[in-house]
Amino acid sequence: MTPSSGARSPGTRRSAGILLHRVVDGRRQVLLGHMGGPFWARRDEGAWSIPKGEPEDGEEPLAAARREFAEELGLPVPEGEPVPLGEVRQSGGKVVSVWALAADLDPDRVVPGTFTLEWPRGSGVLREFPEVDRVAWFELPAARAKLVKAQREFLDRLAELHSFE
Repeated sequence: MTPSSGARSPGTRRSAGILLHRVVDGRRQVLLGHMGGPFWARRDEGAWSIPKGEPEDGEEPLAAARREFAEELGLPVPEGEPVPLGEVRQSGGKVVSVWALAADLDPDRVVPGTFTLEWPRGSGVLREFPEVDRVAWFELPAARAKLVKAQREFLDRLAELHSFE
């Protein structure tokens, strides 16, 4: 359950993210972003993600997680000590490393970054879309339904960390 050292295996795509969590009325909540762009527009369950992205060449995974959080949400990572939640391999083969961070953040302050995509496909028209089109706090059971399947393991690991509170 240790995050990668930043070394890349040939052909292995990597991503790194920060999972913010807080306790409200005795219940743990996590901050998730609904993936932007036309593919995810009409989906809800399984269409949310931990803010994350790919490390640049030579960039350490935690540094990439911090940078991607700021790029995707338009806000700096809140103060606090990130706790490694390890790695999971998503169905497409990408290896995702995540750190949990106990902190609060107001979703209304989020100003998402954007990406460019040819849409509709094959049209030659490039359009900009938000990296995330909504951000919200969810209690763990609701988060499990919202998150893309492979990332649900991180919720289990977060719950395990805090099971003796």
